[in-house]
Amino acid sequence: MTEDHIRQLQAAILHQKASRFSDAATIYNRVLIETPDNFDCVYLLAMLHTQQGDFSSAAAMFRRAAQIRPNILDVHYNLAVALGMAGNHAEAAQTYKRILEISPRHSQARNNYAASLLSSGRVVDALHQYDELVALNPDQADAYNNRGMALQYLKRFDDAVGNYDKAIALRPSFAEAYVNRGNALATLGRPDDALASYSKAIAFKPDFADAYSNAGNIYCNRKSYGEAVNAYNRALSLRPDDSDARSMRLYAKMHLCDWSNFGAECLDLTACIDRDLPIYPFGILAISTSLDQQFRCARLFAKTRYPLSDKPLWHGDIYKHDKIRIAYVSADFRPHAVSSLMAGMFECHEKSRFEVTAISIGPDDTSGLRERLKGSFDRFIDAQGLRDDEIAARVKEAEIDILIDLNGYTEGARIGVFAHRAAPIQVGYLGYAGTTGSDYIDYIIADHTLIPGSEQVYYTEKIAYLPNSYQVNDTQRPIADKAFSRAELGLPAQGFIFCCFNNSFKIVPDIFDRWARILKQVEGSVLWLREDNASIVANLKKEAAARGISAERLVFAERMPLPEHHLARHRSADLFLDTLPFNAQTTASDALWTGLPVLTQIGETFTGRVAASLLNAIGLPELITQTSEEYEKAAIELATDPAKLALVRHKLAENRLTTSLFKTQLFTRHIEAAYTAMYERHHAGLPPDHIDVPR
Repeated sequence: MTEDHIRQLQAAILHQKASRFSDAATIYNRVLIETPDNFDCVYLLAMLHTQQGDFSSAAAMFRRAAQIRPNILDVHYNLAVALGMAGNHAEAAQTYKRILEISPRHSQARNNYAASLLSSGRVVDALHQYDELVALNPDQADAYNNRGMALQYLKRFDDAVGNYDKAIALRPSFAEAYVNRGNALATLGRPDDALASYSKAIAFKPDFADAYSNAGNIYCNRKSYGEAVNAYNRALSLRPDDSDARSMRLYAKMHLCDWSNFGAECLDLTACIDRDLPIYPFGILAISTSLDQQFRCARLFAKTRYPLSDKPLWHGDIYKHDKIRIAYVSADFRPHAVSSLMAGMFECHEKSRFEVTAISIGPDDTSGLRERLKGSFDRFIDAQGLRDDEIAARVKEAEIDILIDLNGYTEGARIGVFAHRAAPIQVGYLGYAGTTGSDYIDYIIADHTLIPGSEQVYYTEKIAYLPNSYQVNDTQRPIADKAFSRAELGLPAQGFIFCCFNNSFKIVPDIFDRWARILKQVEGSVLWLREDNASIVANLKKEAAARGISAERLVFAERMPLPEHHLARHRSADLFLDTLPFNAQTTASDALWTGLPVLTQIGETFTGRVAASLLNAIGLPELITQTSEEYEKAAIELATDPAKLALVRHKLAENRLTTSLFKTQLFTRHIEAAYTAMYERHHAGLPPDHIDVPR
């Protein structure tokens, strides 16, 4: 290297220190043209790229520097760091491994090596490295914290908590360890202990946004939505660009019917989608989003959070059994909307043709429904304590032909099981009203009302069309004989009873505006809603008053301990008013099963078309409106014209057991025909394609 080159490099270093990166890069590149093997210049340019956050370019230059002088350990270490920062974890791990072969006691390299193994999915190997690190540095709090994270990946949550405790004992102010500990405790079903751990983290690090956000998630899961909103507000004050916290805050507020800043927050979330920021897909289904936005949101979420494994378990095998082996994966094999609809279907499966397995990833509540469900399967596997890869391995070992996900992106979901591609055919059904956006769910069960042919492009799955409604129903659901008086239910002695027992998050300002206008036109009428918490009552009464409706015209139904009594009280209502953009689903079937007409407006997305699907299947298309004006007009006409309403109720009573909606056995034959068509395509060597099951 000449003196002129030295002077140029010195000038470049000064530019770099002054953050004049472009000027520095120009000089470095000019010197490299003249002296391509100039180690100092290559190394300085690599550091410049690192300083700029361009880790891919930095890795390329560090690799070049290592080729020039292969014996300098720091070069290899910086190369590994840059590779990791660029997301190339597998190569980073290999580079750290070579460093450790030369310098086994390089604790930072071993720590980073373990982190790279963890990030590339080699969790067991990562744990082994953390074991080595702890042995070399038994007083290093970071080692125990990181070991805890590896154990948490392996779903050894109790062991993880023990390691976090060791990290905290060594460093009592270790806020990150407290948060990790809280996450493990939350998964173990110890929410109070988790919140206490998050509080400790906040005490030591008051600006720790993750601690507030994770606490918000705990509050959401336990339905303490007011506290959840407060936690998310604090998280967002510290990290305003946290799209997940924004989404969850709005979701929590919607459960309270707190519509302060509602329009602006909805626009903010749709803007996040349009900017390709990851958002929990379920959180946007109840706000005005297009099919395209829902598709892009799910696609990004699946790609970033649950990508297809680079080591899929199924390798193209064609299984040959006497029966088609199907398995349902659900967190909700208990008293839950999904199981209450599906219980009869599980019992109706034709066991001479299908071997049916349940894989339970949720809690065992020892309820009567849980016991009934257990008895309806050939095998019932309690897999709540297993890791995703362990569940997937069991599916592969059992040679399951068709694996069915009943959760999608709902609470308790384990879509990671499906990301391991454990079965040749993987299907989404019922629990989630939309596309998963994934590369590994082959089919979604639907009908032509839910997904018209022109809208197939918004689903990564192929559509398996059932001939009537996609929704199964259990005709064994009892309705109590008890005849509730209006007084017992808190309803007025006279007047028309509109009702909507949908979850509160489905009630949005636009639909409430319509309901207020309907109440104004139907003298003496009331609106009967679910009472999920005190805030809903207060907020909706306030919103009613703001629209000129007396608070007394809203009546709130307390939760009943027995589902058959809840169904029986539907008889006291006159008309069920549906919500949009997220329709009634199980609640619509509940109403129709009890003989209560449901009025809906058909929407543009899956969630907005469910009630129309049910009404078409039960032969009541006249209760499907196309616009908000039609919806309001129909509600007012039915409430003010007793003869017209009587005709509708009579038709519903006649159709209830004669049309397809409540024929469990017929539905089971149709969904089995869909499974059979999927199976036959696969055995013929054909890829998944849209399926139309005939009537």
